[in-house]
Amino acid sequence: MAVSQTEHSPSPPPQPPVAQTPGPRAAQFQKLFGDALNHTLRTCSYSKFASCFPTPAKYAPQTLTSIWQQITTKVEASARKEFDDIMAERDVVAGLNELERLVAEAQSRKRNGVEVREPPHTLPPERLFLAHLAPYLTQTETELEGELKRLQSDNEELSDGIQSQQEEMEQVVGGLEAFLADVERANEIMSNEVEGNSVKKEIADIEQDFRAAGREAKL
Repeated sequence: MAVSQTEHSPSPPPQPPVAQTPGPRAAQFQKLFGDALNHTLRTCSYSKFASCFPTPAKYAPQTLTSIWQQITTKVEASARKEFDDIMAERDVVAGLNELERLVAEAQSRKRNGVEVREPPHTLPPERLFLAHLAPYLTQTETELEGELKRLQSDNEELSDGIQSQQEEMEQVVGGLEAFLADVERANEIMSNEVEGNSVKKEIADIEQDFRAAGREAKL
């Protein structure tokens, strides 16, 4: 009896749709980005920001605080929007969720000692595409994590540089204050000298007047 084509190539059951709710990998990836961004914003604290602008910080602290808040808010909003746009454009959540499912399925088969091979021609195109895409998604996730770590390291170096510049500025200001103190002491000494010479001159004039008066009295 002839075997029908349906028996040779059974139609695969429809695959469940990939959930758009972030799974463990996607949630961890989003958390990694959020932590890196928050760390970056914390390194740009108001005290460090104000140390770069000492004059406005002293005479207009409210204005400088408002500017700092606007800058940090705009940086945070821009970074989150760009991250969300990339996530949506690359459909990262769906890809990572599918990767999570494939890994869990493979681990389950390994634990049970079962190796079930589905005929490739029975797989839906989406699953074949994601199977080929899984290594790329893993590599992309690793690269993005490395880039975030590099960015975090660069931000720490920038923070250290700002701290070093602040210390140098404090040393320069301290030197200027010491120099001004020396100048003030020198001015005081010179003023005292001038006043002392003036008193001596007045005494000498009085003595001359007395001598002149004594000579006239003798005459």
